[in-house]
Order: sequence, then structure tokens, then C-alpha cells
Amino acid sequence: GNLIATSSIDTTVTIWDVEKEKALTQLIAHDKEVMDVKWAPGSMSPHVFAAVGADGSVRMFDRRQLEHSTIIYETPGANPLLRLSWNTQDFNYIAAVPMDSSSVFVIDIRVPAVPSAKLRGHSGAVNAVAWAPHSSCHLCTAGEDYQAYIWDVSKMPDEVKQPILAYTADSEVNNLAWSTAHPDWIAIAIGDKIQLLHV
Repeated sequence: GNLIATSSIDTTVTIWDVEKEKALTQLIAHDKEVMDVKWAPGSMSPHVFAAVGADGSVRMFDRRQLEHSTIIYETPGANPLLRLSWNTQDFNYIAAVPMDSSSVFVIDIRVPAVPSAKLRGHSGAVNAVAWAPHSSCHLCTAGEDYQAYIWDVSKMPDEVKQPILAYTADSEVNNLAWSTAHPDWIAIAIGDKIQLLHV
């Protein structure tokens, strides 16, 4: 579509119309900085979006009822959340990355408050997470430990003990993107370079 959502340190999320080059709405989304925002995939888009913030919560919003939001998850001790990724095949699952944490939480929006899975395998902070565009049970995480991992979460809520694939980069991985056009490829950002991984 022609809408984008942006997050801000001023606690807001702004919805923009790219074609009209103007903000459609701005709302106070969190109690502290908003670190990331993503549109829901599929039939829920372009109305539903989720945001994570420095207040440690994952919140879901509907553009048709912006006076309300649903808190999907809150971290223990209000640990800030840095990133989120919405499962593109099963819209009930969101992955969230706590700031300065080596773990990733998988949250089922139908069963809020308790993570469906905690992915613990990195030895440094996780910087990025992305769901596979072609699979409801695979996601990739990458972080400061130079690692990019692919996880199989098909057995949730059973514990996911280790990744099914691992790649070691030359330095910390800052971001990643799983190609929707070519789902056998993942791009990882390392310093000022991008590497392509064939999976």
C-alpha cells in the first residue's frame, strides 16, 4: 500500500501517506521511546500494526480504533524491547528482541503475557530478527556475537534448545532481511558490508 508507519523517541507512532506526502495520524503509542513498529501481514494489514518500546511492552493497534491498544506482552522489570518481527505465514506470532539481550521471545497474540518460546543461543546481544517469508515456523536471528542463526519453532511451546543452522560472520551483525522474492536467501549487514547467505 501507500502507508508507512514510523516510530519515535518522543513515544509516538506516525502513520504517513506516501503518495500524499503527509502524516495521517500520530498517536502516543508507549510510555517511553518507541523502538520499532511493523504492520501486520496479510488480511489484517493495512489496519493493524504492532510496536515495541523502551517501556518493555509489545502493543497492538488498529487504525480504525486508535483510542485503544492491546498490550500483548510486557518484559519482566520493564526491560526495553528493541525490535519486532511479525510472522508472515501465521499472523498470531510476533518475535521480539529485548535491548542488550542474547534472547528472543516468540509471543502468541492469542495467549498474551507469557512467551510461547524463548530463543537462547547467542553469546552477545541480538540486533535483528526476521521470520521466513515461506514458513510459519522458521526465523533468523543475528547479533553482536558475529552469529546468524535459523531456528525451527514448530514444536512450541516445547523448549527450543538450539538453532538448526548457524553462520559465523567476520564481525557483529547489525541487521538482516529474509528475501520474500527468493526465500532461499538472507541478507545480513556487517559494518559497511552486506553479505548474502544461501539457506
